[in-house]
Amino acid sequence: MKTVAIGIIGYGTVGQGVVEVLARNAREIERRSGYQLQVKRVAKRSWQGIDTSTLPFACDTDPFAIARDPDIGIVIELAGGEHPAFEIIKTALEHDKHVITANKALIARHGDALFALAREKGLELTFEAAVAGGIPVIKILREGMSGNEVKRVAGIINGTSNYILSEMTQKGRDFADVLKEAQALGYAEADPSFDINGTDAAHKITILASLAFGIPLQFDSVHIEGIDALTPDDIQDAAELGYSIKHLGLAVRRDNGVEIRVHPTLVPQDALIASVNGVMNAVQIQGNAIGNSLYYGPGAGKLPTASAVVADLIDVVRELNLKGEDRLAEFGYSQVLDRNTLPVLPPEDFNSAYYLRLTVADRAGVLADITRILADNGISINSVSQKNRHKHNGHIPLVLLTEKVREAEMNAACAQLAALPAVSGAVKRIRVENFE
Repeated sequence: MKTVAIGIIGYGTVGQGVVEVLARNAREIERRSGYQLQVKRVAKRSWQGIDTSTLPFACDTDPFAIARDPDIGIVIELAGGEHPAFEIIKTALEHDKHVITANKALIARHGDALFALAREKGLELTFEAAVAGGIPVIKILREGMSGNEVKRVAGIINGTSNYILSEMTQKGRDFADVLKEAQALGYAEADPSFDINGTDAAHKITILASLAFGIPLQFDSVHIEGIDALTPDDIQDAAELGYSIKHLGLAVRRDNGVEIRVHPTLVPQDALIASVNGVMNAVQIQGNAIGNSLYYGPGAGKLPTASAVVADLIDVVRELNLKGEDRLAEFGYSQVLDRNTLPVLPPEDFNSAYYLRLTVADRAGVLADITRILADNGISINSVSQKNRHKHNGHIPLVLLTEKVREAEMNAACAQLAALPAVSGAVKRIRVENFE
């Protein structure tokens, strides 16, 4: 049986998981791939505190040495970050090595340039582990859904934010308290900003949008909102209306383009995605042939992520004897066709229903003023409720659900509502997705 030599860049949690999965499932992997897969060299910034004499591979501190090694056929990049990961992958491709990465930020921001180099060299650059950990959602979109025109991808794709919202929903806790607990449990980093402000999810939905619609990677066009402004009152209001609040990444096909957005979202409590709690991930895909399908599982962790990396590794090994032009394109779309047929829409062209929460003076005529402003902007009201139990200094919260509306009209209406003398403070608004 032939042997393929592998180099790994990064020996943290996932790197160790890849080595473990390759050893634990060696026989099954050989049966599936037809090759023996041997980890030859691993690079780590420092090996201090690790007994390297017990490891079955050469231990390096220079990742570029692995990227240039003529005896290594496949490089697995698990170091993370944009730089020097970009330069490492570029060097590996230039030295005729297939590359596997779990680096969502790198793919979202620099993927098109690296994919172009891989195609020019007739090499594979795969990235299954970059989104949703152990859920094979990239393969699903690229291959399993290829008979569909994908209409929408909606994902809970950041476990930290999902854990925080689950705790706030189930136990009525405040955001700050749950965040501290998530950090203590290791679900959130010491600096959790990328998770709670939506950047991590935006990297991932950028990739999923390109897979779903065959468009270039366009991270800078993603509309991003975090979860730090949500309060227990918002979550309670949503529950009373029959909704849960989830932090979603959404890619939606419209007649005139594509919406790519990350934000807190009211979803019906009976929708499957509403039941995804804790640190778990889920991605719901709507195709014009299959309808709605949901894919659920761990979005991070040592072995789930390693499983996705090894699945990519097996795919690459299976295709070693194929010419570059015979291999499946990175996003599953022919490179001959134009990938710019669907523009990414600006936020003012988004189309969504809304939850609105206003603090208003408790006097006659206020509701009439509010409904008039909404009507003048072409916004229909689905429901209205007063939160009399929260009356304070003659003011009460007023909660409205609207029908779908273009965001430009909602922006204008909210500005006019905030200017009413009877309205105190800002108008809180959260988008609503009904998953019909």
